[in-house]
Amino acid sequence: MSASNLSVRCLAGALAATGLMAATAAQAGEVEVLHWWTSGGEAKAATALKGKLLALGHTWRDFAVAGGGGDSAMTVLKSRVVSGNAPAAAQIKGPSIQEWAREGVLANIDDVAKANQWDSLLPKTIADGLKYKGSYVAAPVNVHRVNWLWANPAVFQKAGVKVPTTWDEFFTAAEALKKAGVIPVAHGGQNWQDFTTFEAVALGVGGADFYKKALVQMDQGTLKSATMEKVLTTFKKVKDYTDRNAPGRDWNLATAMVINGQAGMQIMGDWAKGEFIAAGKTPGKDFVCAPAPGTGKAYTYNVDSFAMFKIKNDANVKAQKDLATAIMSPEFQEVFNLNKGSIPVRLNMDLAKFDDCAKQSSSDFVASSKSGTLLPSIAHGMAVPSAAEGAIKDAVSQFWNTDKMTAKEAMDRIASAAKQK
Repeated sequence: MSASNLSVRCLAGALAATGLMAATAAQAGEVEVLHWWTSGGEAKAATALKGKLLALGHTWRDFAVAGGGGDSAMTVLKSRVVSGNAPAAAQIKGPSIQEWAREGVLANIDDVAKANQWDSLLPKTIADGLKYKGSYVAAPVNVHRVNWLWANPAVFQKAGVKVPTTWDEFFTAAEALKKAGVIPVAHGGQNWQDFTTFEAVALGVGGADFYKKALVQMDQGTLKSATMEKVLTTFKKVKDYTDRNAPGRDWNLATAMVINGQAGMQIMGDWAKGEFIAAGKTPGKDFVCAPAPGTGKAYTYNVDSFAMFKIKNDANVKAQKDLATAIMSPEFQEVFNLNKGSIPVRLNMDLAKFDDCAKQSSSDFVASSKSGTLLPSIAHGMAVPSAAEGAIKDAVSQFWNTDKMTAKEAMDRIASAAKQK
């Protein structure tokens, strides 16, 4: 069954078959869920989770805040928590989970995790990121690979070039696409999208060890190195191959440019694949997924997760725990990730229904975890505390948008931003 044909009705049937519809009306509660999955592929994925809760008899209250990076959602969430009206669950990830936990507002869900053997089903690095002081406070939904390059093969064929594997090949291909009358790089000029491109360039130009030192450990010497200057120069060169309408464009609209042949390629995480699938496109035929130039042996990950907030109503707490259980169930992991473009976070999942892009992602995920090149995405909240991430992101976008700023000036700004606590 294709991702586009997976429906809430089918999901409910699958749940009934596995005996998960045992909840009675008396036990039914409400879960209010804050997320930012509002584009085509993402909305289908969110519907799958909603369907699972409805199948258990609960009520789902959607608290969706548009904006692919989640910045708007976090602003809304903070005001809700401060006013004592937190949702049952909110899409939070990376070090931000621990930041919220330190405020004393997250719920301990160890009972759910132990009953469902999460410690044995999750890679330790990912499990540790979902805990605070050794206890689970969040449930993981998936693993996104961030360092992907998406390409339209028909457009590349027209331009007479191949999909690039190095940055030199990237610029050669971009020049050929430009001459063929196509926008070489589909980009949305929003700071998180700028940062996603920067991250891919940093890994591709500098390598995994450089990436760890600069963008995870925030080592000042590495941030001010000759390698970082080369990264920034390469990053800025990418902008020459974007179009003038890029500023403010949402990421899924940039993906649509590649889908319809208006643009040749896009650097974006694998949530972009959900857009191709939703448009009825086939991997390997209508679109190509390839590691971003120079990053084939590394993997930058973004794990979507839901932090569970302390709530009082017993029926709603039961619904919240059922939500956490549902998120990690094999049925949901399969349906959700088929729609979202990501891969299951559970280990040893059957990937028979998944496409070649997902299978490559899963294989590279396992290989990079063994080789030490599995790296948290700084652009997507996985690597450093939010204050430092935000400050570095702003510095990167200032460099992208300011023609007169030199790479050395940008380097100093990024190094200074990394000191934010």
